[in-house]
Amino acid sequence: MRQRLWLRIAAVIPVLVGACTLVGGLTWLLLNLHSPKPVLDVAIGLVLTAGGLVLLMPHRARLPVAPTAIAAAAAGLVGTAAGMAISASQTWGGTYGYGYQTTRGWPFRWLARGALADDPATAERVADAQSWQVDVLSLAANLLVWSYVGLLAAGAVVAVRRTLAARRAAVAEPGRAATEDVRPLP
Repeated sequence: MRQRLWLRIAAVIPVLVGACTLVGGLTWLLLNLHSPKPVLDVAIGLVLTAGGLVLLMPHRARLPVAPTAIAAAAAGLVGTAAGMAISASQTWGGTYGYGYQTTRGWPFRWLARGALADDPATAERVADAQSWQVDVLSLAANLLVWSYVGLLAAGAVVAVRRTLAARRAAVAEPGRAATEDVRPLP
């Protein structure tokens, strides 16, 4: 009895995450249409929305669990690590002092270091000597977005493989094979 309960709970979790992500992605699209970076924000919203739909409707996507999980985890880690190559620095200040900050990460900046000083050169030199600070929420958002990119890529690969298998079956036996006849690939 307990084992069945845990299996039911495990089956519901992806659906709940998919529903929350679908709503979050649509909300992201609506709230960020007039942002300073509309292309990036629309892309993030579309990735979250599409990933939420895939998780929300497993009966339609029928993705193999292990390869999809590996693809999503790998894309999440590799994408987040590659995003560290994107860096932005800024200096600000005036009468009361100057600040310098360097940030890393893409699409969300999750590593930062900075400093305040009496002049911009000193602020930059002190900031370069500081240790990096991690923004955990932005790091989690990067991992989620890149993991969904991996999920969608795995879904695209599976869809292409199924379509090719259906076409091969149609050529082998004309008139019999249809897309509905193709079963999920292992």
